[in-house]
Amino acid sequence: MARPTHLKAFALLPAFALVGMSVACGAGGSGAGEAPKSSAPAGTSAAADAGTVTKDDKLAALVPDDIKKDGKILVGQDQSYPPNEFVDDKGVVTGFDVDFGTAIAKKLGLDITFENAAFDGIIPGIGAGKYELALSSFSINAKRLETVDMVSYYKAGTSLAVLKGNPDKLNLDDLCGKKIAVQKGTVQVDDLDARSKKCTEAGKPAIEPTQLQAQTDVNLALTSKKVQGELADSPVIDYAVKQTNGQLEAVGAPYDTAPYGIVLKKANGDYAKAVQGAVQALIDDGTYKKILDKWGLSQAGAVTKSEINPAS
Repeated sequence: MARPTHLKAFALLPAFALVGMSVACGAGGSGAGEAPKSSAPAGTSAAADAGTVTKDDKLAALVPDDIKKDGKILVGQDQSYPPNEFVDDKGVVTGFDVDFGTAIAKKLGLDITFENAAFDGIIPGIGAGKYELALSSFSINAKRLETVDMVSYYKAGTSLAVLKGNPDKLNLDDLCGKKIAVQKGTVQVDDLDARSKKCTEAGKPAIEPTQLQAQTDVNLALTSKKVQGELADSPVIDYAVKQTNGQLEAVGAPYDTAPYGIVLKKANGDYAKAVQGAVQALIDDGTYKKILDKWGLSQAGAVTKSEINPAS
């Protein structure tokens, strides 16, 4: 994974942009300070999706006592990444990860609370014990697996978005000298660095990167023409294209597809087994597919087998 800048006319802002403004204000924009908490059920539709999920006593027994002592799981989440996790126009946290996290918690016999946080501070928060789980579109990679455990649950790639009609004629094979926005802390930051290095080694101008704290800031930077393109997770780009009513378009096919992972503290008893078991049970009983369909996530990214720390 894979949020506001100011425009003159607020009435022209797409829905996802207004959502991002709410989040950025709550998180302080820079990621400093405490962000507001949001408790599940996270909206009527989310509650309905998880309504048929029942507790699995065997999986619940695997949850460490220090996590289930208060009857809920505290989740770290950057709530500015629609359609995976975001705040709707009523101020309620919602999205694919929110619905799926709610279902996982019910399978383990627990409630769940989602706490908004800066994306690049969530994994350190897991290590420090601030959060008991992170569910925020984290791609699984070797670097992250050095410090945390991750349970796979979806596959996504990176996509390039540009203004409709691609006025600057961008393509993934040559972004040299172009102004490209990405969200801080995401895999797209490293991707952009590598691409820029190839540009300079070939004697071409470096890419001009813009790193922003929230994905909705990234989307707005593009729609307001402050940058020429953006890189983000493929489902996020697909959703942004739909929500901007024709202002944006995706260029080329998604690349570097990798699984998303639920983030857990390293070697924390049987907790990873409990979460993996809950994910697999939801895949097997069809709940997973219903939630994917609700949020328009491609079935091409669906997994049939959830794994703990899969090779990346």
